[in-house]
Amino acid sequence: MRATTDTGFFSASKISRPGASSTSSVVVTTRLTRRPATTIPLQRNTIPAHFVLPPSPPASSRTTSPVSSPSCIPQKRQSPSLAASLGSSDLPREVKRLRALPEKPRRRRKISSSRNSSSGTSGQRTLPPSPEPIYRGSRSRSTSLFPALETVNPVRERRWCIDEDGAIKPGEFHLSSEVVVKRLMKSYKTYFTNPSDPDDKSFHPHPENYPVVELEYPNDGASESHNGHVPFCQSWYAADQMLWYLVAEEPFILLAPKDKDHYNPIMDLERTLYTIIECYVPETHQALFGPIPTDNLSDAVSPPPSPSPSPPCSRAGSPSTCEIDDSKLPGSSCPLEASEVHVPILRAIQRAINLQDGPLFLRAMERVNAALRSLKALRTSTPDSGFISKNPMMQTVESWTQTGMPEKVLMRIIDENYQRTVGPNVPKLRQYEAFSSTVYGELMPSLAHEIIQLTNLGEDSLFVDLGSGVGNVVVQASLQAGCKSYGIELMPSPARIACDVVDQMKIRCRMWGVRIGEVELEKGDMLKSRRVDELIAKADVVLVDNKVFEESLNEALRPKFLDLKEGATVVSLAPFVSSINARLTKRNVDDISAVFDVTERPYTSGSVSWGNNPGTYYVHKMDREGYAKIKAKFDTLHGQPTRTSRSRSSRR
Repeated sequence: MRATTDTGFFSASKISRPGASSTSSVVVTTRLTRRPATTIPLQRNTIPAHFVLPPSPPASSRTTSPVSSPSCIPQKRQSPSLAASLGSSDLPREVKRLRALPEKPRRRRKISSSRNSSSGTSGQRTLPPSPEPIYRGSRSRSTSLFPALETVNPVRERRWCIDEDGAIKPGEFHLSSEVVVKRLMKSYKTYFTNPSDPDDKSFHPHPENYPVVELEYPNDGASESHNGHVPFCQSWYAADQMLWYLVAEEPFILLAPKDKDHYNPIMDLERTLYTIIECYVPETHQALFGPIPTDNLSDAVSPPPSPSPSPPCSRAGSPSTCEIDDSKLPGSSCPLEASEVHVPILRAIQRAINLQDGPLFLRAMERVNAALRSLKALRTSTPDSGFISKNPMMQTVESWTQTGMPEKVLMRIIDENYQRTVGPNVPKLRQYEAFSSTVYGELMPSLAHEIIQLTNLGEDSLFVDLGSGVGNVVVQASLQAGCKSYGIELMPSPARIACDVVDQMKIRCRMWGVRIGEVELEKGDMLKSRRVDELIAKADVVLVDNKVFEESLNEALRPKFLDLKEGATVVSLAPFVSSINARLTKRNVDDISAVFDVTERPYTSGSVSWGNNPGTYYVHKMDREGYAKIKAKFDTLHGQPTRTSRSRSSRR
């Protein structure tokens, strides 16, 4: 018999009004309404918690909201006063679709068995446990348990210093800071002025007569110079080498970008100078330059009205040793004013930038270059290196053999090269088909640095980048690890820019006096390239930035990984396995991806070019030996016939 009340059993509008007597027994039918958007899916032989109807709690304990506690769901029809107090809006949607049924006593299920049955009081036999599940790996996916990279792979011993000078060789084209700004002169504005002469226009933008300044780099013959200036301390070199120095020109144009996100040559100059002084100048000569400023041009939106106070002296020594009279340094052509003589060099640079004083900045940069040239001139003869040894800054590079290149130097070289080669071509890189495998994206140097360190690349390693874009990770791997790197890119614009990235990186590494490994680039399809098939079998690390790759492309790449050698690593932004640390079954035990031991690692905000949100990347390590052991264990546990087959055979 259908109940007088319908689906609104718990609805206040359908409940008997107060004062009416409740029916002593009501037969209720259940009607289930299917709503896919809210219905909780049921698994076989599983009863959700909200389907269990415990006895009603005492009135004193009915203080918990039905929404937050399933125990308040009534077993039988509630009294009108209680149902009215609960109300329909306070109940979960799933509860409203249920009917309360009279509770039946539970019957204990008995398991019959033809074997030795126990006469225990329970009258129930426990089934034998199922085989223990087997997983491909047991590594935790918790990001808090990842060890520091320094403890995983310590610094590899390597000689960083090169034996050649940093001059531009004949036939080389140096893509300088001047070239970058000159091409976009209309997008730059005046930064410095001449406080003594308001009519001085020499610091204004001009197609030809623009303000410039030079900077000496650590290696011999390397300077960002202007008008063919030849460092005085190199005068003993041969005439043909002097001609090389004449083309070693890369001035910094002293203008500011109208768009704050565009390349800023003054900021670039400032950061490079501070990196050279901090990481290359020996500690015994630090006092000549003074302490490294704690802020730079990028930290101030507008310059302060007066110079900021000088911070205390750095590790170079006491305040008295920082104030050195360098007005008579060899190579200094600009006379210093009396107030500038005892001001530390780097403090004078910072003061000129803050005041936007052009003449003051030029005099301060003249002091910088004179001091660096004097430092380069300090030579000592050694039996193993010939009559003239390396200058003190290059001897600092020699000391990195065991400690490794400072990360500040690595990132400064990478940033310099990127600003000159890739930055001006960003509009061309945006010309791609949306929602396709050709969408352009980059790994930031910080994430590339972590991947190179994590995979323990070395000078004897081979790094392969499938879809290398502009080649930024390829050159970073060769510089950071000294390894041989190969990259292949299909799209014409990134592939063309990548050639400039590699050529200019070689020149810039000579200027900084550091080694870089061999780099090879190819424009083509990674699925059709014979060179990819040849090198992937020798590769130690393969990088695939497949965040937006179509599934068909990822599936086509998977068979190529079967040629990887044991222990090789594939790093990707999307996994090449169905799931991480998945349970092995008969369906996936023979899958191609089963030979990988996969670890999921996090990356922080700002690690990729396509967004500021954090994410994860995946490290697939080729582990055929481990897979063989797991496969043998799987066959042992699952190779026996099932209970059904045994019972059938026994009946026969």
